[in-house]
Amino acid sequence: MNMHLVAWLLGGLSLGIAAFLLLPAGLAAMGGEPVLPFLLAGAFSLGLALLLRWWGGLPRVRLSIREGIAVTGLGWLLAAFLGLLPYMLGGWLPPLDALFESISGFTGTGATVIASLEGLPQSLLLWRSLTHWIGGFAIVVMFTALLPQLAHGSMFRHSTEGLGLHGSRALPRIRTMARMLLAVYALLTLAAILVYLLCGMPLFSAVSHAFSTISTGGFSIYDDSARYFDDPLIEGAMTLFMVLAGGNFWLYYLGWKKGLRVFAENTEWKAYLTMLILAIVLIAANLVHDTGMEIPDALRYASFQAASFASTTGFVSSDFDAWPSFSRFCLLLLMFIGGCAGSTAGGLRVSRMLLLQRMMVSILWQKLHPQGIRQERLNGIALTEDALFNAGRFFFMYIMLMAFWVFLLTADTVPTLDAIAVSVSAMAGVGPVLELSGSAYTYATLPEFSKFVVCLAMLFGRLEIFTLLVMLSPEFWHEKTGW
Repeated sequence: MNMHLVAWLLGGLSLGIAAFLLLPAGLAAMGGEPVLPFLLAGAFSLGLALLLRWWGGLPRVRLSIREGIAVTGLGWLLAAFLGLLPYMLGGWLPPLDALFESISGFTGTGATVIASLEGLPQSLLLWRSLTHWIGGFAIVVMFTALLPQLAHGSMFRHSTEGLGLHGSRALPRIRTMARMLLAVYALLTLAAILVYLLCGMPLFSAVSHAFSTISTGGFSIYDDSARYFDDPLIEGAMTLFMVLAGGNFWLYYLGWKKGLRVFAENTEWKAYLTMLILAIVLIAANLVHDTGMEIPDALRYASFQAASFASTTGFVSSDFDAWPSFSRFCLLLLMFIGGCAGSTAGGLRVSRMLLLQRMMVSILWQKLHPQGIRQERLNGIALTEDALFNAGRFFFMYIMLMAFWVFLLTADTVPTLDAIAVSVSAMAGVGPVLELSGSAYTYATLPEFSKFVVCLAMLFGRLEIFTLLVMLSPEFWHEKTGW
């Protein structure tokens, strides 16, 4: 393990966070709000960055798989630690709650332990949204540039191959790809800000909600989330950008370069839209039938919440806890599946669901034709046994970890159904859950130990499980493991 290389890269992350802390510090200075918490947090981040860069030196070696995993896992932990400093230094949250809020922000979960946002300075609200935006871009780059090189990255490899990216030239250099993705990410954010402004949002609200939308985080500056606006036009705009944020960002770049045909040829994109449309129709029909809601209103609320849960953004425009059981079950399924590979969305992801479906079909076909040979394909690309196996093992670990979190939560007196909903929400990175926080949108009532469990669940869910599990192994840090 080249820890000097790891330290150098972590120093760059710390330096970036220090730079971002200047934004809420500047807003605080202009608005007469407390500036010191952000300046102290920024100074600490800068000092740590200089120390890590000094110790790491200027590395001239390539990043190995093991070092890539270490940078990924330690990077998210470092970001969570640095991100909690403004909450603590300003006296707004105690240490555990500050850690919860920071992890929720950077992982794009959007769960909050703040009972009420009223009275909090705008600078702190901006920092909450910024943690979403920083984490959202980091996860897009990680999944498209780093994870395809690791053992569990075959899901995205097949996604990119299906877009016509074959062979050794399938992925450009990480720096080049990161630049392309940052351009897409920034353009979508800018477009969201402009559209939100045109729909009537104030500037600060438009910026904050655009950061939370494109990162599929879901932090709002209002206690009522999107219900605060109660405006079909604003909800329609947010629905559009949530759907886009749940799609493959690399696909958007290729669509711009090669034309719209790449969308028509991509299996995951078509499955994603089909899932959304089907969920909207079913939920709207259920709301009309069981509650007597008018069809336009049913479509309005169903489309917003379906997009919010499928993209794992977690904005709330309606009290879905009062919806019929079938509608809430549809939202739970959308939360579990999540968005596309190469997006800021969480969940199991549509690509894996497609791989699991192909695996199930293959197994059933082999039972009927023991001597036959069948080749499953996705996006026109032949699927290897490793790809199907990796999807299966991830699904198994995903379910087992959810069960483990439920075990810990129920042991801490959380009711069973609430524990299940919290576990699914935290692993999928959605934020609000049915019953416990629901449309009230706060985890403030959870016991202290349960908050820590949710912090772990959010990290494991965002880092695709195996990144952290591998790091927990003593062999991973051994010099002679041959990674």
